Amino acid sequence: MLLDDALRALPLVETFGGPLIDVGSGGGSPGIPLAASLPDREVTLLDAEQRKCDFLRRWAPPNGAVVWGRAEEQPTESWGVALAKALAQPPAAAELCLPLVRTGGAAVLWLGERADLLALAAASEQLGGGKPELHDGLAVLPKVAPTPPGFPRRAGMAKKRPLA
Repeated sequence: MLLDDALRALPLVETFGGPLIDVGSGGGSPGIPLAASLPDREVTLLDAEQRKCDFLRRWAPPNGAVVWGRAEEQPTESWGVALAKALAQPPAAAELCLPLVRTGGAAVLWLGERADLLALAAASEQLGGGKPELHDGLAVLPKVAPTPPGFPRRAGMAKKRPLA
C-alpha cells in the first residue's frame, strides 16, 4: 500500500523535467520508490534527522542522494519537482517546497481529507506558484514565477506561522 501511494505521483512527476527532491523523506516514501521507477533522474532524499538519513543511505538506489538538512537551508530554484508527504499542513509544505523548484517545475503534495485548499492556493500564489491542480489526493503546484526574496523563511517559521 505504501508503494502504491508513492507511485500515484509517478505520472505527475514524469510531466516535469529535472531532478527531484523529497522534502522530509523520513522512511523513504515517496522518494525511494520514485527514484527506483525513474532511474535516469537524480533524486535527493532530504531529511533533518541524522538517524533517518542513515536509514535512507542503506536503501537509496544509485540515483538517490541523501542530504541531511532542512529545506530552508537548501539552494533555491534547483529542482524540477519537490515532493512532500506528511511533512506539514499544505500551506507550510508549499513554503518548504516551492522555493526549491525552478520556474516551469512543480511541487507535489500529498493531501489529507481536510486540507484547506483556499489556504494552499493563497500560499502557492505568494511563493510564485500557480493554482493547485488536484489529482487523486495529490496537489500539484506549478511554479509559474520565481519565489520572492525572503522565502522560505527561517527554520520553523513555515509551521509556526503558515502563509495565507
